Amino acid sequence: MKVHTILGAGGNIGTGLTSKLAESSLSVRLVSRHPKPITGKEALITADLLEAGEVNEAVKGSTITYLVAGITYRAKVWEQQWPIIMKNVIAACKTHGSRLVFFDNMYAYDPAEVGALHEATPIRPKSRKGAVRAAIAQLILDEIAQGQLTAMIVRAADFYGPGATSSMVHETIINRMKKGKQPQWMYNKDKKHSFTFIPDAVEATAFLAVQEDAWNQIWHLPTAKAYPSAQTIATFLGSKLDQPDKIQVLPAWAIGLLALFMPLMQEIKELRYQLDEDYCFDSSKIESAYGLQPTSIEAGLEACLDRD
Repeated sequence: MKVHTILGAGGNIGTGLTSKLAESSLSVRLVSRHPKPITGKEALITADLLEAGEVNEAVKGSTITYLVAGITYRAKVWEQQWPIIMKNVIAACKTHGSRLVFFDNMYAYDPAEVGALHEATPIRPKSRKGAVRAAIAQLILDEIAQGQLTAMIVRAADFYGPGATSSMVHETIINRMKKGKQPQWMYNKDKKHSFTFIPDAVEATAFLAVQEDAWNQIWHLPTAKAYPSAQTIATFLGSKLDQPDKIQVLPAWAIGLLALFMPLMQEIKELRYQLDEDYCFDSSKIESAYGLQPTSIEAGLEACLDRD
């Protein structure tokens, strides 16, 4: 039986991917420091991705390994931990002949190109976290180029979807409005923005992993091209919830001030370009290659409202 191993299970993508893979006749392993069952059918393996030996044992026997881990959202932590994690995972996959799927974001792309992001957009990060993402992705690409690893990098925009956690649009707009509170946003509420619906990302990732011609490439996962602004989302939700849609915007000067006392705000500052400019993530490649289509923003938001 083919074994699919999810490293960093438990987050938005790991949880959804587990449920999706469970629909087929696969053996699924969930690997994390504190793995918890999702469907009750998967094997649970406790491992620290910073420990090479533990990663090696977790990957052993795997047909495909998915790296979907999330770590503390601080540049210093990323700089220290991500290279170790990626090197451990690549080494384990090479040792055991497992294919690798790395679930990535768009931080490594040139901020000057944020208005039209596609798979061939130049990798020229200007942020510390973007530099980390560029470096660890390059580790995979180098192994592919040398014929030492079969892998793919899949990328998504900001997440949203029913039950999403660690999602900016959920925390600042969707969940607040569901509770009858005023929505919030940062920098600019009227700029276009890309949002990837979690079920779309999960389905596309599972689909790509079983397509022989999808390997050794970079893929943008299906993302609606409506590119709604924060205000557009608030207005839509307001119409459904019958409540005001006025957004409380935190301007740059306020974020700069808060950053003096709140570490998270300091981390957000370097990625200002994603919120203060039009951010348009294009997934035409996967749509054209396989006919996978993203869920509309309206349908996705409706699904979020239907979830208690």
